[in-house]
Amino acid sequence: MAHDPRLVEDTRAWLVRAGKDLRGVDIALSATPPFLEDVLFHAQQAAEKALKAFLTWHDVPFRKTHDLRELGRESAAIDASLQPVCEQAEELTPYAWQFRYPQEPGEPSLEDAARARILATAVYETILARLPEVARP
Repeated sequence: MAHDPRLVEDTRAWLVRAGKDLRGVDIALSATPPFLEDVLFHAQQAAEKALKAFLTWHDVPFRKTHDLRELGRESAAIDASLQPVCEQAEELTPYAWQFRYPQEPGEPSLEDAARARILATAVYETILARLPEVARP
């Protein structure tokens, strides 16, 4: 079955960006000392972009948002088996802005960063598994 070339290209573009964010997570984690704020930010971004890839593939419009709860609900409405990973990923949402500005209180921990990496990777791999090979980077 032939796929819409626009959907293939747009979906792949989101996945490429999500993959770069996952790479950013690993680079930030490997720094000495680790850039924990960057790990959290890139983990959130990777999950967000993976969900946007899934919605793009299904030709479902979405608004400009960092809200993983919203994107996860829209994705799970298409494929209910995504609900568990989407619900877990919701905790990444605040990392789109939290710790990004000097006024923000607190510091992330290495445990926070490790969990964010696990969640972002799970979202990315789960989405990848539900898309056809032609749409994957």
